Amino acid sequence: MAIQLGDIAPDFTQDSTQGPIHFHEWLGKSWGILFSHPKDFTPVCTTELGAVAKLKPAFDKRNIKALAVSVDDVTSHNKWAGDIEETQGTKLNFPILGDPDRKVSNLYGMIHPNASDTLTVRSVFVIDPNKKVRLTITYPASTGRNFDEILRVVDSLQLTDSHSVATPANWKDGDDVIIVPSLQDPEIIKQKFPKGFKAVRPYLRVTPQPNK
Repeated sequence: MAIQLGDIAPDFTQDSTQGPIHFHEWLGKSWGILFSHPKDFTPVCTTELGAVAKLKPAFDKRNIKALAVSVDDVTSHNKWAGDIEETQGTKLNFPILGDPDRKVSNLYGMIHPNASDTLTVRSVFVIDPNKKVRLTITYPASTGRNFDEILRVVDSLQLTDSHSVATPANWKDGDDVIIVPSLQDPEIIKQKFPKGFKAVRPYLRVTPQPNK
């Protein structure tokens, strides 16, 4: 059965380039981004792993741990790391799971038989500190992921978890947000949003981002 938003992320223990990973224990109180790669020593994957390594300060700022997975084994990953460093200008600073037995790939539905019955597609799972799945995205193998978009979604999730707002189309951190329709009490709205709001429609109330 496909993993759905709000599900508890399946736990597992698997070897990685940084030793055995007991997934839920490894996540601890952090957010997690679990993302799969079709195969080692492939061009798009090489650029993606380099991009994530360079984003480590942005991940740390948001309390995010990154974890990659490929159906190749850890010995292959370690050999590949040299190519990533040389071609992308950065060292790997997060673990890659070895998954030659397809345990994690099958657990998370990362193998789509109509695309390939052996290799994973480019799946992304954002998991919150309560181990709940908050975002799933699936890209075809030929398309590299936009990790700025994944960070943007985490910014939205972290904001909307702590304030009674939603984020509009193309929102970025610092832009105006929307007061959720379920919040109707004028006094509570005044307390929560002292900067005020603009009612474009009764159900569309725009306000400055409350934590800025």
